[in-house]
Amino acid sequence: MCWDISLHSDIEIVKRAFPKLRDERKQLDMNMYYHENVQAILFPNYPIIYRDKDSGDLALTEMEWGVLPGYIQDPKQQADRRRNMINIRSERVLEDRKSYWYRLRNQRCLIPVSGTYEHRKILGWSKKVPYYIAEKDRDIFYIPGLYQWHETVDADGVVEKVGSFGLMTRAANSVMQYIHNDGPNKHRMPLFLPRELEQQWLDDIAEPDMASVFAFEIPTDELAYYPVYTLRGYPERPDGKHRYEPFTWDGLPPLGNDDPKSVQGVLF
Repeated sequence: MCWDISLHSDIEIVKRAFPKLRDERKQLDMNMYYHENVQAILFPNYPIIYRDKDSGDLALTEMEWGVLPGYIQDPKQQADRRRNMINIRSERVLEDRKSYWYRLRNQRCLIPVSGTYEHRKILGWSKKVPYYIAEKDRDIFYIPGLYQWHETVDADGVVEKVGSFGLMTRAANSVMQYIHNDGPNKHRMPLFLPRELEQQWLDDIAEPDMASVFAFEIPTDELAYYPVYTLRGYPERPDGKHRYEPFTWDGLPPLGNDDPKSVQGVLF
């Protein structure tokens, strides 16, 4: 389950990658997205790229992270269900034709990120170790997702058009399965794509082409990954560095070995 993402690079990189992109954002302060944790602020606003159905243009706008299940009327039940619609299992989009995701399959978007975060469990440690994960040699890359529009009405009767999106995930590759090694959704990872498949995701593609996108597994040597200091609810780093910079954890065993005692047995 991917609940933490970061966009700390210049948004102009996005505009260069998509030269005809129409900027519809209301919030222009990019520090807002330095670290987005969907648990800390439920359904936060975040910039995404989508294709406007009326004009056919690509647009950069803000939508709420977590698809709103409009088919549920009770507000509490709706919010509870929405917590499970933050991420989208790519396998369900085409394989389960009764799913909500199949209904949204042609409402595709890209989520620009500098990197994502995941936690690793170590035997005997009370806290999990956070890792930063990104695509090598890319200041910004794009995770595919699905989006929808809905209307809200405030206390004054003003109708507003609001968008919401979910982030696509897949089974973890051989590195990510060692990092995301615990929890009910362990051994999952965001659907990292190469540039050509990112661009294709926004095109008018048929279901077989969508299936090819879902089947892509990024090679481990194309990922950058390392431990960081902290993510949620902890104090700032003692060295004053940015949250996404590498941090050395004393006694941390190598990936694939989550028992510090076995490492100590080898060393001593």
